[in-house]
Parts: sequence; structure tokens; C-alpha cells
Amino acid sequence: MPTLFNFEIHTPQRFFYSGKAQAITLGLVDGEIGIYANHSPFTAVTVTCILRIKDENGQWRSAFVSSGILEVKQHKNVLMVESAEWPEEIDKDRALGSKEQAEKILSDANLKFETDKAKEKLRRAEFRLKALALRN
Repeated sequence: MPTLFNFEIHTPQRFFYSGKAQAITLGLVDGEIGIYANHSPFTAVTVTCILRIKDENGQWRSAFVSSGILEVKQHKNVLMVESAEWPEEIDKDRALGSKEQAEKILSDANLKFETDKAKEKLRRAEFRLKALALRN
């Protein structure tokens, strides 16, 4: 039987997930990471990505998560993000509209802060669409 660990996901709007997991994978600023039980404790900045959770039954489940902070501890791992959505919660038309809007802003932007903000908006829309595609 695989070793399990407690995992929680919090957003400012809701308590998104709480349960036991065999593993999780997600993106950090410097690349993707996989976490298993008894991982060394650390805290890291996460990026907008697809989070994958391998549950206690060995089934993988995916969700869209925005940037945030991951805290890995001995007794539990906590992910605090700006937003999180299961694929079935994502509105495809809204995500496509956000992607188009971000692409337009990028093509018209002149200042660095405008392009940086538009790039993050585009990344968010693209990962929301990617999460939605995983549902099908």
C-alpha cells in the first residue's frame, strides 16, 4: 500500500480541496515538481499550471491552479493559490474570450507592465483551456 499524505488547496474565495494523496505534480518558478509522502519540507512559489493529484486509490485528477505558494511539511502539504478550478467548473467560452483579449492586449501593448500582465492573462487562459481539454 502506498504511503499517503494530507493535501489541502486554499483560495481566497474557498477551501478548494482537502484529502489524502499518493502524489501531486505542479509547476514552480524553476520547473515542474512531484511531491510524494515524506518529502523534505520546503516552501516554494508556484506558477499558473495544471495541478495533478494522485488520490489514495491511485487515480489521477487534474485541476487548473493559478500562481501561489506551496508549503510542504511533515504532517501536511498546503497549496495557497489565487484561484483553482476543476475542469468541469471552467466556462469554455469565457476562457476563449480571455485568451483572445490577452492576445489583443499583447499585440497592442507598448509598456513592459502591459505585456507582463497580458502574458499572465494569456497563460491563465491557456491553462484553463488545457484543464478543460483533460476533462474530455
